[in-house]
Amino acid sequence: MKKILALVCFLIFASACMTQPTTNTGVTNANMATSKPAAPSEADMIAKEKAAWDTLKTKDYDAFGNILASDYIEVTDEKVFDKTGIIADAKDFSLTDATFSDWKMLPIDNDAVILTYQTTLKATYKGSEVPPGPYRSAAVWVNRDGKWLGFYYQQTPVKPPMPAPSPSTSPSKTETTTASPAAKPAETGPDPIADEKLVWDAIKSKNYDAFAALLAADSVELEPDGFYDKTGSVKTVSMFDFSKFELSDWKSARIDSDAALVTYLVTPPAAPNMGPERHTTIWVNRNGKWLALLHVGTPVAKPAPKSQAMPSMKM
Repeated sequence: MKKILALVCFLIFASACMTQPTTNTGVTNANMATSKPAAPSEADMIAKEKAAWDTLKTKDYDAFGNILASDYIEVTDEKVFDKTGIIADAKDFSLTDATFSDWKMLPIDNDAVILTYQTTLKATYKGSEVPPGPYRSAAVWVNRDGKWLGFYYQQTPVKPPMPAPSPSTSPSKTETTTASPAAKPAETGPDPIADEKLVWDAIKSKNYDAFAALLAADSVELEPDGFYDKTGSVKTVSMFDFSKFELSDWKSARIDSDAALVTYLVTPPAAPNMGPERHTTIWVNRNGKWLALLHVGTPVAKPAPKSQAMPSMKM
């Protein structure tokens, strides 16, 4: 009898021991499934951006290539480069020194961030001296399979602000009201090209309320004449007539499931102080709505000696 009772007790104890790990394992797996990578710090991302510049300074093109995502995009005053193209182009660039200032990090989500900063250079490109700048720079870094990689870079030379239009050519309050009817803004989606065209529809029709509704609250814009927040962007576009500007050479790329990039060529009507520009916008999904978070404009290089053209690459 004692042997039977002992056997029963043993079986009960063994059963409890066998079921306990299953319960704990389930809790652990659930916690692991719901965990998300923490957002990176600004200091870490700045260090990564500086490291990319260091690979150019030391001419370590293998290290430079390893830092870039396979679908990397760089927009310059000459053209739009992919990863292979920019690595080849970087070999014509000799960097002696680069100084940085005005760093700002703008999170896209936990897996992607935007860095903006100002750059001054001492370098040559194909043997000719590179204009030192300063340049306004923007870069996107993305987390791919646990590794942070460069996804996008663009810079634009700092220039004096454009003169404001004369009162006679500025849109009057009456004109703006007439041209900007109170209408529901068009719906955006995951296609950044379609979204960007909605922006230009609003600007060309002087519907500045609709334009503002397409920008994220923390949106920023880098142009040769300034660094603008959302309020500044809306104010600036309202001062000029963009109705005859032409758009072409559209290209887009997916950053991650909640962010995408579009880049294209903007050609203004003939004017003494205006020329084509390469524009780029980063679109992000914020609470189910796609909004413009970053916009950069870079003047296209005029036909001139290389020493007068803005160089390609992180310069």
